[in-house]
Amino acid sequence: MTAILQTRALGKHFGGLSAVSDVNLEVAAGEIHCLIGPNGAGKSTLFKLVAGTYAPSDGEVLFRGENVTRRKTYERVERGMSVKLQVPSVFRELPVAQNLEVALQRKSSGRALEREKQRLLEFLQLQDDADRPAGILSHGQQQWLEIGMAVALEPALLLLDEPTAGMSPFETERTGEMIKRLNAEGMTMLVVEHDMTFVRQIAQRITVLHLGRVFAQGGIDAIIADPRVEEIYLGKGHGH
Repeated sequence: MTAILQTRALGKHFGGLSAVSDVNLEVAAGEIHCLIGPNGAGKSTLFKLVAGTYAPSDGEVLFRGENVTRRKTYERVERGMSVKLQVPSVFRELPVAQNLEVALQRKSSGRALEREKQRLLEFLQLQDDADRPAGILSHGQQQWLEIGMAVALEPALLLLDEPTAGMSPFETERTGEMIKRLNAEGMTMLVVEHDMTFVRQIAQRITVLHLGRVFAQGGIDAIIADPRVEEIYLGKGHGH
């Protein structure tokens, strides 16, 4: 398996606090890789290091074989990374279709853009809302729209930070189906998530973080069957 993304001994310190330390992560081309762990495990910090929002204190990030450790987020996007953060940042006043156009403009124009826009509206099941302002969509629909905007960049790697936060079980399951379909079309994904039902639905491989370090890595079945993983999630020191 070729690794599309690698982190080598990646670390981030805030003052005296070590949020992430010595993380070696490999995401293989073509897989859905989930990053899980209890609250405070360092998942969001690691996500921001991969996306380029934070500069690391130690270690390296390699993307498609290139060292991008010092590259800004937009430079990583130009190289084929696309990022969907936890809080939707759609253009609320613009119609849904126009939100997609803004994202699609980077890759296409004219008829190709129109075709791709219609395809995305159908994929997101937002065709009936195309002319409505994005701000009046439900929370789940706004999340889908933003996934659509991230997908419009035709990324080699899609980074999703808790894409189902605040969704109903129905919306969560539908989001999982979307992610699986994108993956079947060849898209690689790294997904930060704590909803284990959702993780079971989509994950092929999992990295478990605990106290800022890699606690376990492996296939979905092995991780779910690992009593140590259950212990950090449900055992002592678990906040909820």
